[in-house]
Formats: sequence, structure tokens, C-alpha cells
Amino acid sequence: MHISILDDYFDTVRTLECFGKLAGHDVTIWNDHVQDVDTLAERLRDTEVLVLIRERTQIREPLLKRLPKLKLISQRSVYPHIDIGACTRLGIVVSSSQHAGTPSYATAEFTWGLVLAAMRAIPQQMASLKAGHWQMGVGHTLRGKTLGIYGYGRIGAVVAGYGRAFGMKVVVWAREKALAQARSDGYETADCKAAFFEQCDVLSLHMRLVEATRGIVTASDLARMKPSALLVNTSRAPLIEPNALVNALRAGRPGMAAVDVYEKEPLRDTSDPLLTMDNVVCTPHIGYVSRDEYEIQFADIFDQILAYAAGEPTNVVNPDAIGKRG
Repeated sequence: MHISILDDYFDTVRTLECFGKLAGHDVTIWNDHVQDVDTLAERLRDTEVLVLIRERTQIREPLLKRLPKLKLISQRSVYPHIDIGACTRLGIVVSSSQHAGTPSYATAEFTWGLVLAAMRAIPQQMASLKAGHWQMGVGHTLRGKTLGIYGYGRIGAVVAGYGRAFGMKVVVWAREKALAQARSDGYETADCKAAFFEQCDVLSLHMRLVEATRGIVTASDLARMKPSALLVNTSRAPLIEPNALVNALRAGRPGMAAVDVYEKEPLRDTSDPLLTMDNVVCTPHIGYVSRDEYEIQFADIFDQILAYAAGEPTNVVNPDAIGKRG
């Protein structure tokens, strides 16, 4: 089969051990990022299987209608970037493992790296030193402070464990089922959402982006945070109400933010407010980007391709598409 892989920025996929699973197939890998429909249609015109790296490229009906040979889209995790309805109508199977049994330790570790970087102003201290200055301010330690975990799923639970190891008081806010699990794991849960935002010194978001969670963090929520508090987002930018975070940071509640995700990605606008604020640590959506995580993710993605080739597709999001396109 002709397999195309998009957005492999650093040409990493072909160096993975799991890449050997695709031996015997015709594989084309693109290392740049393109969203233009005409360009993508030309690049993918002979593609039978399309491999996506998370949500880097939007796959919508105007493009899908111009890819008559496409039979399978194989990826991992959620799929708000794919027009599932159009795929079903056109007979394009979408396979996406939801990694139900394994958290992204890469993302959890990176979240904690952002917490430390922001609380101790590590990027700012580095910039000061490189500019010929010495210390530029005084940071904050974590021990004894309150860590809030908003969304107690696989990643949130791991980050909660890091907070406990650092001697923090961990408080959770989530759906009732998740709150019950957090209590079972020995963590305190907040009485209400308002109290949760008011008491946290560090508040980290760990939810999937679905319609029910879009904009779930409001301007009013942020306004309740302490002027000394830190908000961390390694999940998805639209979990926060549009413009609410920038406005809240300008108002001083919370006093700091550390973000790895943005409304529009890739973010290349150097004038974006988040990139110009001294109280924000920004990184380019690299929470899950590690060789170890890639091995796990692409092993799943390639296994889905092999299963489809064997006539037994797995992790199918749109089963009604099966058999429509020969």
C-alpha cells in the first residue's frame, strides 16, 4: 500500500524501531507543515493510507473529496481535526487507538517540567544570564503549596503523584466518577469549582477537548485565582474560554501561566500576547514529543495499518465506512 505520513518535522519516524512494521509498503514522509488543500491534494493523490501525527493537520471534506485512493486514516488519540462524517460518506476508515491503558508519561513529565520552570522562572533567569546579567528575581518553592488537578484521568493522576512526591497538598476537581477515584487514591477533592480555583497555588488542566469541555475554564474561574498562582495547560487551548487567559494574566489573576498548547498551531506569530508576557512560559506543543512516546504511539498506528491490510481493521471510529471503498 502507498502510505503517506504528514508533519514529521524532524524526520524522526523512519528512525524508530517500530518503523520496521511497514517493511514492504511504499512509504512517503513529509517533514514540513502544509494546510493548503490544493498542495495536500497533489501530495496525497496516490495515497491509500494516511498517517497523522496528532492534530497537526486538519483533514476536512474539501480535501477528502480529492483523494479517491484513500482508504484508511491511521492515528492515535482524539480526532477533532478529522471530518469523520465525510470519511464515513466517502468510505474512508478512521482507526485511532485511544491508549486507554497507558498514560502519556512524556506529557506528565513535561507538565512537571513546566511547573518547575515557571515557579522558579528558569527561562527568565537563563535569558538574564545570557544577556550579561545575574539573578533577575526570586522564585517560589513547591513544598507545602496546593496543587490543583483539573481532570483526573490517566495523565492527571500521574501529575498528582509528582505533586505528592514534592510535598504538595493535592486537590482534585473533575467529574464525579473521577472524583471518586481521586478520593480512593488518597487525594482531597474540592467542595466546588469556585473553591478549587480559589485555593490552588498551581492549577494544571488535564482534560480531553470535547464539546462538553470546550471553554470549561471561564474568565470568572481565572479571576478567582491567587495573584501568586500558576495555571498550567498541556492539554488543549480551547479548554479555556477564548481570550480569557490573556486577559486574566493582564489583570494579575493568576499571576503566571505555563502553556504548551494554543488556539492556532503551529503558532508562528511572535506578537502573540502569550509570547510577549514575562510571566508566561511558552513551549511549542512538545508535551508528547519524545522518542520513547513516539515508539509507543507509532507502534499502535502501524499495527492499525497492518490490521486493515489483513482485512481486520482495529480501533475503528466509523465502522459504517468499512467496505464502502474497495
